[in-house]
Amino acid sequence: MSICFLSPLKPITPTTSLTPNLNPKKANILRCNFSLPLITTTEPEPVFTSVRSFAPATVANLGPGFDFLGCAVDGLGDFVSLRVDPSVHPGELSISDISGTKNLSKNPLKNCAGIAAIATMKMLSIRSVGLSLSLEKGLPLGSGLGSSAASAAAAAVAVNELFGRKLEVKDLVLAGLESEAKVSGYHADNIAPAIMGGFVLIRSYDPLELMSLQFPVEKDLIFVLVSPDFEAPTKKMRAALPAEIGMSHHVWNCSQAGALVASVLQGDLVGLGKALSSDKIVEPKRAPLIPGMEAVKKAALEAGAFGCTISGAGPTAVAVVDSEDRGVEVGERMVEAFWKEGNLKAVAMVRRLDRVGARLVGSVPR
Repeated sequence: MSICFLSPLKPITPTTSLTPNLNPKKANILRCNFSLPLITTTEPEPVFTSVRSFAPATVANLGPGFDFLGCAVDGLGDFVSLRVDPSVHPGELSISDISGTKNLSKNPLKNCAGIAAIATMKMLSIRSVGLSLSLEKGLPLGSGLGSSAASAAAAAVAVNELFGRKLEVKDLVLAGLESEAKVSGYHADNIAPAIMGGFVLIRSYDPLELMSLQFPVEKDLIFVLVSPDFEAPTKKMRAALPAEIGMSHHVWNCSQAGALVASVLQGDLVGLGKALSSDKIVEPKRAPLIPGMEAVKKAALEAGAFGCTISGAGPTAVAVVDSEDRGVEVGERMVEAFWKEGNLKAVAMVRRLDRVGARLVGSVPR
């Protein structure tokens, strides 16, 4: 499955056939350019009085795939509860509660969940009812696990479900990207897998083209996520990146990103891990900013991980293994390395690939 859409600066100009690719081993691609769409001209009625949604954590970059590769991780994420609220002005959204953190604004125009929810409401032409949103943060801020994207994805899905699921996946990614652009930058390597699940390749940003990469269902893929007690602000981590790169590093990273995509489609964990660990552009600049990271990566590989790198902008380290038992052992070694070499306490989590993405988990009918 693949979808491509949205360039907020360009008019609609479809450029290819919409005929689906029937080969499950290959990724479909659909190209188009258009501004934020008005999906429904007739305002839909809410089919529920309230809904509850969930969106998973994500691992962006995956080593050599800076800003164009990401995947979703099962068992971690954010919840959004949304209800029709007569006390809220028609057509508007209120954030009534935020749990799990004290550092987020309840102003819907300054909150990633609020921005995505409002964008989704605009697509649906919601004018007659007001909505109240409650956000439950399961992901820590600035962890490198797609915290803002999880909130945005859960909010977009909640609004869509409340009004009868009128929007397609591509519209929800657009709404989520509206939030990401205002909160953390114009990049889809978190929001796309948070909504779509699995692995996603961002082929282009202008126009945005998304390709879903199918990891074989019969094979296990286990992530070891080790989060140290350390703050790595995205702004600071981006500022560390080189303004220019040499041709040899460009060629190397392109080859590793290609190998990573091929390994995902083939279910080759050895190849996936090798490519994951092989970034020569971004990781070498960011790792020294996270105390102990280089030792953590070494410890993971020595303990049997197929590969290890920084998740997103960090500070979470992510390793790839083929079993939960091996994942526990690798996680213990990584935690030890963070403490011994970085003087940082850390927590290890062993999780599988989330193949579903953001979804409805509860509802109350009208």
